[in-house]
Amino acid sequence: MGNRQDQNSGTTAVREQHRFDEARLARWMEENVAGYAGPLTVEQFKGGQSNPTYKLVTPGRSYVLRRKPPGQLIKGAHAVEREARVLSALATVDFPVARVHGLCTDDSVIGTWFYVMDMVEGRIFWDATFPEVSRDDRPAYFDAMNATLAQLHGIDPEAIGLGDYGKPGNFFERQIGRWTKQYHDDVEAGRNADMDALIGWLEAHMPAQAGEVRITHGDFRCDNMIFHPTEPRVIAVLDWELSTLGDPLSDFAYHLMMYRLAPPVATGIAGADLAALNIPSEADYVAAYCARTGRAGIGNLQFYTAFNIFRLAAIIHGIKGRVVRGTAASAHARDMAAKFPALAAAGWLAAQGG
Repeated sequence: MGNRQDQNSGTTAVREQHRFDEARLARWMEENVAGYAGPLTVEQFKGGQSNPTYKLVTPGRSYVLRRKPPGQLIKGAHAVEREARVLSALATVDFPVARVHGLCTDDSVIGTWFYVMDMVEGRIFWDATFPEVSRDDRPAYFDAMNATLAQLHGIDPEAIGLGDYGKPGNFFERQIGRWTKQYHDDVEAGRNADMDALIGWLEAHMPAQAGEVRITHGDFRCDNMIFHPTEPRVIAVLDWELSTLGDPLSDFAYHLMMYRLAPPVATGIAGADLAALNIPSEADYVAAYCARTGRAGIGNLQFYTAFNIFRLAAIIHGIKGRVVRGTAASAHARDMAAKFPALAAAGWLAAQGG
């Protein structure tokens, strides 16, 4: 997994297709970011493919800029204004997120909408077995992830001004409809028999909307959070692009997929010797989340698991379409696109109880 660390960690020169007028950005920073002082140097993070992500370096401090990618976009995708909104709201209740300094909805500054937030210094673990951590400390890191997601699901969206952050009605019906349409519409990326079977199964087994509606992260995994430099503590959760209001148990089941999937298909620990690594079992991890959120258990886990693998497969299918059309040209995007058939197969297997 060291290669994944190398592929995603750190920064590089700004890619040709993602360049912009840095002097225009510096002027915007002067006018909109309290305490900003140049000169400004712009680098691009290797990770964060969907919304290009940049490191803004000044003599006093560093910031992070997330923007919509240039070019033709799917309606509703790459909604950086939603990311900025949810980050700002969560900061009001001390949930670990980076502080947002400003949102720009003027395309004339760098070409697309963007927002600027704090650069949080800490550790990102790209391998879900946490190889950099001692065996004795490993359970504490898993517990930190578990506690952070339980904290998110304990927040009342209405109380922090996010009561309208997702649409009303059946979350699963809406999500399955949205991703199925995107899958069907993306003709260039092609069809897949496992994906077609999985969609049919999900439509036939959709549960009624759960009573509880919470903020869902949508992509909660170890490499989307920053841990404290030395402690087993999450200090910032990243990448809120897929966040909405929905079923917290589905959000937890997405995170739980790490037990069902493994590299190179996804950031996971399937097939790893959990006892030797001192990583909690899936059952223990579920029990810890249930204890924190006051639940006796999780019904419909089979559906939640199949649904989450489907959604991940649909996202990868979209990346495959962008690779085919030439709008996502990086080696990372090509590698992601190649994972689609294996993910579709894993989703269909999960639907059948595998």
